Amino acid sequence: MTHHTVAIVQYPPAVLDLRASVMRAVAHVTEAADAGARLIVFPETWLTCYPAWAFGMAGWDDAEARHWHARLLAESPVLGATADAADALADLRAVAANRQVTVVMGLNERSNTGGTLYNSILTIGPDGSTLNVHRKLVPTHSERIIWGAGDAAGLRAIDTPVGRVGGLVCWEHWMPLARQALHASGEEIHIAAWPETSDIHQVAARSYAFEGRCFVLSAGLYLAVEDLPEALREPFRIGVGPEAPTSGLLFDGGSSVIGPDGHYVVEPVRGRPGIVLAEIDLSALDRAHHDLDVVGHSARNDVFELRVDARRRDGVVVRRD
Repeated sequence: MTHHTVAIVQYPPAVLDLRASVMRAVAHVTEAADAGARLIVFPETWLTCYPAWAFGMAGWDDAEARHWHARLLAESPVLGATADAADALADLRAVAANRQVTVVMGLNERSNTGGTLYNSILTIGPDGSTLNVHRKLVPTHSERIIWGAGDAAGLRAIDTPVGRVGGLVCWEHWMPLARQALHASGEEIHIAAWPETSDIHQVAARSYAFEGRCFVLSAGLYLAVEDLPEALREPFRIGVGPEAPTSGLLFDGGSSVIGPDGHYVVEPVRGRPGIVLAEIDLSALDRAHHDLDVVGHSARNDVFELRVDARRRDGVVVRRD
């Protein structure tokens, strides 16, 4: 089967409230599944918010920055492989299994030891299990205050019932080698996760689709000032930028779906919450490869070679033998 219905969730999370956000996610997955979607995508760090305040709280030993960082840590899940009592995402895994859908969730992932966060994309399969976790390789600008550097363990496309799915986070789309690694893994559907979908972000998403000859689901956050805790509104707004409003939308969505020719299947949806639905036909990929295949007949493997270290490393290795 080559025809599939896919969806992007363009609703706000419950900011800094993991439990409430998970319950919202369950409702949104249910709504998208009821509409026929078999792949359901959330934007960058939807759980439990994009920490825009980092851009306005970069001072050393800033008490307010420490406060909000601690809140974010406390409301960020440690990822497990299955749904069990200790898994904060158990209800999300359960709805994926119940509705037999694949869910791609942008989230702040807490390491299982210590206090490091990663900007991650979690892919949950239609049995509720973890299929893949990609951690953003290089946090952008002041984001480095919040997130640790990721690795290439999840830099790959994985098989799902709707096709081979991979993803990158925000400015990773300007990392040529990361793009090539995903292209080489046979990606058919690419998730481009953003906090906001500016014109240049849309250029990157469309270029990725054209270069990789794949479908791109470009997922943008929908978030208003009023969705934030009152004490966080001003620092968050400052972090978004000098033109950010004091009320109303900070991020207006802009989610879209792009075909392998770089043209929109669904143009950016801005200024309203909801489920962005699209019908895609994977048979279009073979037709698009007629004149471009960046890991095949358009590559020069005799001239260029890319090596990827896909190990997930721990800093401490304990041997007991």
